[in-house]
Amino acid sequence: MRERFGRAALPHYIISKCDGVSDLLEVALLLKEAGLATGGAAPGVDLDIIPLFETISDLQRAGDIMQAAFDLPAYRALVAARGNVQEVMLGYSDSNKDGGFLTSGWELYQAELALMGVFARASVKLRFFHGRGGSVGRGGGPSYEAILAQPSGAVTGQIRLTEQGEVIASKYATPDVGRRNLELLVAATLEATLTDHENQADKAVTFHPVMERLSALAFQAYRALVYETPGFTQYFRESTPLAEIATLNIGSRPASRKPSDRIEDLRAIPWVFAWAQCRCMLPGWYGFGSAVSQWLDEHPDGLPVLQRMATAWPFFRTLLSNVDMVLAKSDLRVASRYAELVTDATLRETIFGRISAEWQRTRDALRRITGQEELLADNPLLARSIETRFPYMDPLNHLQIALLRRYREHGAPERVTDEFLRRGIHITINGIAAGLRNSG
Repeated sequence: MRERFGRAALPHYIISKCDGVSDLLEVALLLKEAGLATGGAAPGVDLDIIPLFETISDLQRAGDIMQAAFDLPAYRALVAARGNVQEVMLGYSDSNKDGGFLTSGWELYQAELALMGVFARASVKLRFFHGRGGSVGRGGGPSYEAILAQPSGAVTGQIRLTEQGEVIASKYATPDVGRRNLELLVAATLEATLTDHENQADKAVTFHPVMERLSALAFQAYRALVYETPGFTQYFRESTPLAEIATLNIGSRPASRKPSDRIEDLRAIPWVFAWAQCRCMLPGWYGFGSAVSQWLDEHPDGLPVLQRMATAWPFFRTLLSNVDMVLAKSDLRVASRYAELVTDATLRETIFGRISAEWQRTRDALRRITGQEELLADNPLLARSIETRFPYMDPLNHLQIALLRRYREHGAPERVTDEFLRRGIHITINGIAAGLRNSG
């Protein structure tokens, strides 16, 4: 590519699942062997080497990893050759699947703070690259608010982010709409660079201990259900169209990284997409209700603190707004129909009962903090849009359930010879995704 199109082609090398300094050095060595990096007295590298920190544990160690990299003269020389600018990518999808949306958001926030400190001490300019997906479970939500919710100093005249899936069509399908969305991104970047939203009312750091505890409680609740409940994997695979999504030609990659049924090996996109299809939307809210409930048990007079966080701290306010949107798009009545696809009745009742209880806890927590009795009370435009779209979408869900029953009667995908059945499931999947808009 470089020989044919020039040095501007393919400017970045992103290291997926980066978990140590060796990952950075291995890429540098690979580039050297390919003639794209030089050492010695005049070191240089033709591509930006970009670590991508994705899991909860990797986000927690991101600052230490980059500090260790900068402490190596050879790597520091390569950074200097790139103008003393280092880009770091933060992964929203796998961190969410790993620890739930609340812990994911908080660990991403803390990783940014840690990296900002390391880069300042090393006199290296930091550019964040946010690997955001379309759904809240993968870092989605309104981009303008998301940029303003970054830690103070994280946006310094520039920010990089991904636009994926159905979001591309909804934001950039026409020149006018595309220009409008780019204007919003530019405006948010300028505003976040020039103003300190975090500390206008209260110092954000005073809220950090509360958020740390909420994150720990939410992480505990999320992991207890997803990774520690016997039979959860069976429930998830039978109560959602995950297997059908994996066998239909609507994705760019296999559903799992390895030939395994483990949640750990499942890619984040089908994880979020499957929960959206059954209208449960679990990755975008589960754990929040338990966290708030238990924190208030520990601090009986703590509700005003949470309410103050919601009004004074953009990070927490954006988090609540996203929970509000996801709850409004979920429908446990429809989800209960999907739960009926689970063959083990005891497993079905146990897990769906826990999901329903947590949904109600989350709804109650949101109501108590915001004081709003109705979902999307402060977003009437979206509320009207949902009210208009969902009556057309609900029948697709019930049709999909019927088709899934018929499809699974064959026992294995390769035994299904009815192409109309496959096509029918495909159409319902696309229709539901279009109706939800930010589903995967």
